[in-house]
Amino acid sequence: MDKSFTDRHWQSADGLTLHFREYGSAGNRPPVICLHGLTRNARDFEDLAPHIAGQGWRVLVPSMRGRGDSDYAEDPESYQVGTYMLDVLALLDAEEIDSFVSIGTSMGGLITLALAAVHPDRIKGAVLNDVGPLLETAGLDAIKTYVGQGRSFPTWMHAARALEEVHGDAFPDYGTEEWIAMAKRTLTLCNNGRIAFDYDMKIAEPIMAADEAAVPPDLWPAFGVLAGKPLALLRGELSQLLSVQAFEEMQRRAPGAIAATVPAVGHAPTLDEPEARAAIDALLARCA
Repeated sequence: MDKSFTDRHWQSADGLTLHFREYGSAGNRPPVICLHGLTRNARDFEDLAPHIAGQGWRVLVPSMRGRGDSDYAEDPESYQVGTYMLDVLALLDAEEIDSFVSIGTSMGGLITLALAAVHPDRIKGAVLNDVGPLLETAGLDAIKTYVGQGRSFPTWMHAARALEEVHGDAFPDYGTEEWIAMAKRTLTLCNNGRIAFDYDMKIAEPIMAADEAAVPPDLWPAFGVLAGKPLALLRGELSQLLSVQAFEEMQRRAPGAIAATVPAVGHAPTLDEPEARAAIDALLARCA
């Protein structure tokens, strides 16, 4: 498989230089855009993106502001879904993309839902990976226990073991090789020789400051927009964020959607699992 990509950049409305990887080349199909989760970056899709590009698709994989090789924001209040959506729209405009297929993991799925609510015509089809209109408090609380802590490590093995301590329940079948691979997607080697998480620790500030008593936005109307398009729904069998009940309700409201539960993983499937790949390939066949 050809895993080559081009590093490219675009500008946000507030002047940040943001990074994306481009795989494949433009054709008659709409491009695929892969949107990562809260603390992740473009490396999350380093195996999936070339797999899709190998089927003749152009694939764009951005690192959202504050992650990877994208600029960090001066104002941490901009680390929220509404701003990420505007950043994606700026990318679409810069690349003259009318519509695209979205593959969104966790936060990336929320960005997809936000886009569906505001610009439904821009989304040709979508994959929602372990995320939906209803999210469990237990899963959200678990995220708050580790985001923004600013830890660093002397070796990749130390980093891998730290990830296992936090996420071991979500990936019980992972061995040392898998944890090191996850570490190299999630962390980076710094100039001081330490290995640290590859995101701005300030992304945690809006999450920690959120009013827990506030009524969350109703995302079901946005989901209803996606339900009328080619749609694939994925859930990790052990997920604490997307419940079985919510997943079943999503399928009820989108009876034509492809749905798959990825066994023996929690939040969130890496999309390298056979069940996830099969669902994504089937979704792309509907969008071709």
